[in-house]
Amino acid sequence: MTEDPCASFAETGLAAPVGDNLSRMGVRIPSPIQVQAIPPILAGRDVEGIAPTGTGKTVAFAAPLTQRLLDAPQDRTPHVARIVCLSPTRELANQTGGAWRGCARGTGLKVVVTIGGVPKARQVRDLEAGADILVATPGRLVDLLSEGAVVLDNTLALVVDEADRMLDLGFIDDMMAIAARLPVTHQTLLFSATMPDGIVDLGRKLLHKPVRVKVDVADAPPPRIRQQVMFVPPRHKLSALVSFLSTHPARRVLIFTQTRRQADDLAKALGRDMACGVMHGEHTQARRERTLRDFRDHRLQVLIATDVMARGIDVEDVTLVVNYDIPDQPESYVHRIGRTARAGRQGSALSLCAPEERLALKEIERVTGVRLKAIETPP
Repeated sequence: MTEDPCASFAETGLAAPVGDNLSRMGVRIPSPIQVQAIPPILAGRDVEGIAPTGTGKTVAFAAPLTQRLLDAPQDRTPHVARIVCLSPTRELANQTGGAWRGCARGTGLKVVVTIGGVPKARQVRDLEAGADILVATPGRLVDLLSEGAVVLDNTLALVVDEADRMLDLGFIDDMMAIAARLPVTHQTLLFSATMPDGIVDLGRKLLHKPVRVKVDVADAPPPRIRQQVMFVPPRHKLSALVSFLSTHPARRVLIFTQTRRQADDLAKALGRDMACGVMHGEHTQARRERTLRDFRDHRLQVLIATDVMARGIDVEDVTLVVNYDIPDQPESYVHRIGRTARAGRQGSALSLCAPEERLALKEIERVTGVRLKAIETPP
């Protein structure tokens, strides 16, 4: 299917009120993945999408599935979820749920989010009357299914979002257990940033004659991001970063590290001079949500996070992303820097590159087609 970044949502087949809701959300011109994915989803086809974070894939599946529900009105049935969307992390599930509520605003459709790490009682109550759209992490959904709190007998569609992360986090058995509960006739949408062998195999099991759509990773970094690199030995990265931040003030800074320990140590060091928070997988869900809320509300100037958090951080006015380490995969680099320059804004990305990380940096430049501008290392 031809990509046409100038197409309108009306040309993709979306009608009011969904198209009007997208305009209220500030989404007025469809991205390439939306142009490719929306028509076959509206037609009820299975879709296999390769799309990095930041390309607009949440709207690519949420908007047409919302319209499908509106085109086939049906009273909610107790405990039944008409559409199920699986997200690999709690943060991403909350983010997807929020975007879906925006798509369904004023339609009367009910969106429920169920995630692990929080009490189940409220989620069970939310599902008692049924849900039009259920966004869930796989482990929690398996629990709710086993308890009879939700049933999938009449589910219209299943969305598997960030499928590669699902495999990385060991959710393959949960996903297959959920898929086994679906009716014989249903629509499946599978979105992934990469297509390793495990995802190819998963697609064969879940999809029926899918339409394949793809946005290359090289298309993902917005041109509004100024990408820079500082070559510095590992032992000097902290002092180089402190010097850069002191001479290049940024309203809101997001820093990515490879390990949890690095994130904690860096937060402790930077916290002496600026309001700084940290997010990683060892923290409770409540703590992570509180930290992210403080970052959104400008109570924190700097947020430090590990890669597992990268896809769940959706804060519109991040002005600087720092790669404290060079990620091993170009896709991870794209996911990280895609946290800035959102909603048409400008943004900057700084990568601190040690000598042993230069090969990884060269691979990032090769895949993205962007040569990072080298800047002087502070003395």
